[in-house]
Amino acid sequence: MTIKNNIQLTLEKLEATPLTYGSIILNKERFIQALTEIDILQDLNSIKNKTFVLKDVITNHKNDREGILNIDANGDTVSLRKEVLISELNQILESQTLERAKYYQKRLENGVQKVKTSKINDINLLRWKEYDEIITDSLWVLDKRDTSGAHFGWYWGNFIPQIPHQMMLRYTKKGEWVLDTFVGSGTTLIENRRLGRHGIGIELNSEVAQKAKELIEKEQNKDKVVSEVIIGDSRIINIKEILAKYKINQVQLLIMHPPYYDIIKFSKDKNDLSNAKSTEDFLKMFGEVVNNATPFLKKGRYFALVIGDKYSKGEWIPLGFYCMQEVLKRGYLLKSIIVKNFEETRGKRNQKELWRYRALVGGFYIFKHEYVMLFKKK
Repeated sequence: MTIKNNIQLTLEKLEATPLTYGSIILNKERFIQALTEIDILQDLNSIKNKTFVLKDVITNHKNDREGILNIDANGDTVSLRKEVLISELNQILESQTLERAKYYQKRLENGVQKVKTSKINDINLLRWKEYDEIITDSLWVLDKRDTSGAHFGWYWGNFIPQIPHQMMLRYTKKGEWVLDTFVGSGTTLIENRRLGRHGIGIELNSEVAQKAKELIEKEQNKDKVVSEVIIGDSRIINIKEILAKYKINQVQLLIMHPPYYDIIKFSKDKNDLSNAKSTEDFLKMFGEVVNNATPFLKKGRYFALVIGDKYSKGEWIPLGFYCMQEVLKRGYLLKSIIVKNFEETRGKRNQKELWRYRALVGGFYIFKHEYVMLFKKK
């Protein structure tokens, strides 16, 4: 049997076996040496044969003559997602030309040796396949909110932790600063701590702010980041003074999750956006928050607005798009509109049949979505 046929049969056998998911730690120097030895080969069958041996070592932990799995030896180690690594090796094995096999080999080698990130996040683009946690689609169907750690869904207006989590992974680097002008129960600042970003949150309601502080302090702060809740009106509060305490002038990510006008009344304070007298008044107040915060977002960085629509007197009010227009008036580019599902709210919990009846009678559809609108500061 030829080497080519032998490799093909063994490949089919391995592909029929479920992969072991998780990370694998390799001796970086010896793994790169093995890849370099593949690179110097000038025959496709020889490349595939050498690659197959390497894959067998990683898959079955056998015949490790080169010490690739010997992490106790001198030298650095590298942690790779096992299923992604095997997929990369499979691409070499399945290549039809020498050039293509060498391309995949060099891509894998670069991914191990080098780091290539953008100016706005820590994602290593040479190992982009490993970031399956990061959502890149514009439709988010999430089963339930994250309730791990200090997250606790006690507050009427809190949003799911997955939203600030995704925004920070995509649009900040570790150690950068995030400002949330409607911090509510502290969801954003809990995620700040988890991801090693500094966070400042502004909250109008002093009682809510105090509870948020207590929750945030329950979250581990292994990176010793700032996570401060400040009581005040985001339309007029002196953000410059707040940032100056930490010797910074601007933040790298702005997050806003305002009230959806008067759907939920969060307080009796006249400065609360949920107490606006009309849609026009709400949009004016919201615009004032954007005006106050925008100078302190660094140019070229991102602003995430979480907002939904509402009904009023039998009419759908596209509140999200009205807010979008307010932001676009103020020197931003619209980058994405993400539609996120939600299955139930506290107000509709255990009332599914009632709301279905109302929808049939009233000729409307029940809200099952909200928006995450993403803007970039010009």
